[in-house]
Amino acid sequence: MKDILLKIIGSQWHTDGAADVLEDGADADPGMEFITEGRFYKRGPSVYLVYDESDFSGAEGCTTSLRITGDKIRMKRYGEDVPDGSSIEFEKGKRFSGWYETPFGSVEMEVLTNDIDNRITAGGEGSLDIDYHVSLKGLTESRSRLSIEILQ
Repeated sequence: MKDILLKIIGSQWHTDGAADVLEDGADADPGMEFITEGRFYKRGPSVYLVYDESDFSGAEGCTTSLRITGDKIRMKRYGEDVPDGSSIEFEKGKRFSGWYETPFGSVEMEVLTNDIDNRITAGGEGSLDIDYHVSLKGLTESRSRLSIEILQ
């Protein structure tokens, strides 16, 4: 296991159900950007990034774990406010259905992964970008981008 420093940027574009185009310069929700300490390790063909969420991310008290196997990513979030945990799988061109756990209850969720750019090495360097659509049934639909860079 290796201690690392992560820069995490999350952006969101709200959609109206019609096809949307994400282009450089498009207006996005400012989203979030923060730097946090984390851990990196390798197990079999997968690498893992694990970090504690902050109050800035809106999930204070939770831990997020990313299992990265090539261009397939499984994100798990668990903690006091999400006792049953929350899990999302990303794989380009594929849909994932599940439940998003919140302190107020579960919401049905569907994720369609548009693209993944995995540049994380087995030595714990590099970056990861995930572009995806997410629908929280009855609440919101948006297009999101998650960028994670290992700073050290």
